[in-house]
Amino acid sequence: FLAMHYNSCIDYSFDSVIHIMRDVNYGWMLRYLHANGASFFFICLYMHIGRGLYYGLYMNLHTWNVGVLLYILEMLASFVGYVLPWGQMSFWGATVITNLVSVVPYIGETLVYWIWWGFSVDNATLSRFFCFHLLFTFIILGLVILHFLFLLEGGSSNPLGLNSDLDKIPFHHYHSYKDLLGFFVMLFMLVELSLLFPNMLGDAENFIPANPLVTPIHIKPEWYF
Repeated sequence: FLAMHYNSCIDYSFDSVIHIMRDVNYGWMLRYLHANGASFFFICLYMHIGRGLYYGLYMNLHTWNVGVLLYILEMLASFVGYVLPWGQMSFWGATVITNLVSVVPYIGETLVYWIWWGFSVDNATLSRFFCFHLLFTFIILGLVILHFLFLLEGGSSNPLGLNSDLDKIPFHHYHSYKDLLGFFVMLFMLVELSLLFPNMLGDAENFIPANPLVTPIHIKPEWYF
């Protein structure tokens, strides 16, 4: 629904986000649920990775490697999504990452031209990022299925080698109710944050339209001091 009203042009993208917030029915709610939902997604993701590290699940190489690839793609999807509103921090983030990628030996400049269409972040960049943001979603979905496939093939880890038959209980209703409780607690926190404190996890400077001639106020390189 957000994509229906978004315009991937540097002259209209910021205004299209304002249009979503002010003119589209419940557009403000969709946008805040989308943005804060992404933040909650990464909170769950880091908890999942931390659990995997704690239990030594990295020994299951295929599952772990697919998970690492998933994590990289999810970070890329969130980055290109953050650039789309074309606020001041969106532009700054795209510019910084452009400079970062350009220092890759041998292929840095080629990568910049292939992904951004040049060192100047403009219309071509925004159109590419809009496509990437949608495309990465389907690639991530496919990798999630592959992640499950490898997990079910080898099973989860049992570091102590204990016989777990004694601890087996029916999935329903014990585990299903437990999972539902966790889901509803997370959903309640997401809705509460989106309705009461929608901008708490965002950056206020992204409410300013992108200006390539101005450095964001809170970013002060060392030569400013």
